Amino acid sequence: MPTLVTDQGIVHYQVFGRGRPVILLHGWLGSWALWRSTIEHLGAEYRTYAIDFFGFGESRSHEVSVDLYVDLVNQFMYRLGIQRAALVGHSMGGTVSLGVAARYPERVAKVTVIGSPIVGSSLNVFLKLSGYPHVAKLSYKLPLLKDSLIYLLTRFGGPNGALTYKMVREDAAKVAPDAFFQSIGTLAQVDLTPDLPRLNIPILGMYGQRDLIVKPDQGKLLTKHAPHAQEDWYENAGHFPMMDAPDRFRATLRGFLAQPNHTR
Repeated sequence: MPTLVTDQGIVHYQVFGRGRPVILLHGWLGSWALWRSTIEHLGAEYRTYAIDFFGFGESRSHEVSVDLYVDLVNQFMYRLGIQRAALVGHSMGGTVSLGVAARYPERVAKVTVIGSPIVGSSLNVFLKLSGYPHVAKLSYKLPLLKDSLIYLLTRFGGPNGALTYKMVREDAAKVAPDAFFQSIGTLAQVDLTPDLPRLNIPILGMYGQRDLIVKPDQGKLLTKHAPHAQEDWYENAGHFPMMDAPDRFRATLRGFLAQPNHTR
């Protein structure tokens, strides 16, 4: 797995395929592994990258925050010579994607967000509590508590809950303790609504009606504030449409990436 050394720490990532660049960004407690099938699917047409954020997967740093992840994506692109790319982010990764588009608009061609909070208040109350250091430390002292939280939020949130639970549980075991609460703590404070009106790029929001982690009404908030945003609504999916409706997810994502950027 390739490695990139930055001022803040070591970044691990996966890359596959040839063509225009697409960067995939995972969510809280996740890693690049969320995108295994997506990378293979997109790799037939795109040069596809999947990053492990600091504190997740195999990437490590002393600093962890949503704001830092925004700069990480920009630095990643600079170091690899990627002038402009489409960003695809799940949950926290989607929030980061929109943050990159707002801070570094010249870097981003279009954005897809999947179950992503536009405002941090949309997070499940148990995730908000995980942003407090003493709660996070308790979760690490009592692994059953953390595992129970993951089980409740994934097992009943979609038709493929069992498979989703297994994947998230494996990824969560690699999360550094500080990243566990610092990342979700900063995510809970996010409010992207002031930034969205000036994003002059195509944006696609994918949201599942059965999402137990982020309120699915965030898709409506996205389309309300972003001038070129559209929503793809999944009635029988939860927080992980790529797991609950993989064929539709891949077809929709490829169709969106293939569309020309008429907004510019």
